[in-house]
Amino acid sequence: MLLRTCLVVFTLLSGGVAADPENWRTEWPNTDFSRTSVDSWAEILSGGPPRDGIPALDNPQFVGTDDAQGIGSREPVITVEIAGQIPRAYPLRYLTWHEIVNDRIGDVPIAVTFCPLCNSAMTFDRRTSAGVLTFGVSGKLRNSDMVMFDRETESWWQQALGQGIVGDMTGVRLNLLPSWMESWQEFVTRNPEGLVMAEPAYNRSYGRNPYRGYDSSARPFLYNGEMPPHGIRPLARVVRVGTRAWPLARLAEVGEVREAGVVISWRAGQASALDTGKIAAGRDVGSIRVRDGKGRDLAHDVMFAFAFHAFWPEGEWMLGAQ
Repeated sequence: MLLRTCLVVFTLLSGGVAADPENWRTEWPNTDFSRTSVDSWAEILSGGPPRDGIPALDNPQFVGTDDAQGIGSREPVITVEIAGQIPRAYPLRYLTWHEIVNDRIGDVPIAVTFCPLCNSAMTFDRRTSAGVLTFGVSGKLRNSDMVMFDRETESWWQQALGQGIVGDMTGVRLNLLPSWMESWQEFVTRNPEGLVMAEPAYNRSYGRNPYRGYDSSARPFLYNGEMPPHGIRPLARVVRVGTRAWPLARLAEVGEVREAGVVISWRAGQASALDTGKIAAGRDVGSIRVRDGKGRDLAHDVMFAFAFHAFWPEGEWMLGAQ
């Protein structure tokens, strides 16, 4: 399905109308809308699908790298490596259609998330003061970013921030775990005994990109905020570490930067999941690793520039020599 078809369908379903708690209560009877950090309900829009219309995955199955089938060598995966546990890969060919995976690695309950509209791929620890939470896709967007919800309190969470924005968990932040996007071949080469998430038992066109051409679009979907400064293209990728952002184009040119206490390296070989109709055939956007001065992996995100500017309007743009 082409991106333009998706956008037409989503727009028709949503009516292009800002959401309103009075219209949400039937679908969300247990959500406390009196508690929120959102300045205006007009910031939250329907993305089209209803609650759970994009089905999150719980307790997925895994296979060894030798048993994996159909994954192209350049296809992107989200890699999660927890000390003392076998490394795991979560292919975007699945996450593009499900957006959230609730899993457990050893004693750590995690949520692996991917928002295609922001290219934001982050892994959270699901443990909170309210207990271990299980996340789903609300069908709502804010600044074009996925709004998640937890099934225990039915609070709403901003995926890009990992923070509760509506309901009992408003203001609570999830612990962001180090994870990164890389090619399937990179994962296998480094972890020949690793595990990869098996294909889910859903009728989906796994390996196809329903957002074809999206990362070459002039504007984001359902986004009315300010565009990024410095002439940066809204859908250009940036590497976010805390409140700083490094343009991926700069990193691809120099290969590595050592700034602000971090070391960011880039290498070719990873296909964009939001380019051509077939994910494996996407143009090369390269892979990023972010480490501290001692070589330890750091939590980060590779997101579109408009999303960084929307959620970190006072953030620092690391553009290099001017």
